[in-house]
Amino acid sequence: MPKKTVDLKKLKQLRKARMSLEEMSRLLGYQSPNGYYYLEIGRTKITAEQLALIAQILHVDIEDLFTVVN
Repeated sequence: MPKKTVDLKKLKQLRKARMSLEEMSRLLGYQSPNGYYYLEIGRTKITAEQLALIAQILHVDIEDLFTVVN
C-alpha cells in the first residue's frame, strides 16, 4: 500500500494563494508566525488536529494536503 505524507509544498502554495503567513498563524492560535512557519517547512510535525483545522481554514479536503511517497 502506498505511503502518504503531508505535501508541505502544496500546503504552502494553498496558504499563499489565500492568506499571509501571519494570518494563518493567528487563526491557528500561534503567538508569532514562526509557530506555523515551522510546520510549513517541516521543522515541527503537524498533528492530525492541526491538519484538520488547516484544511478547514483553507476550504480544502484534508486528503488534498497529502501526497504519495515511495
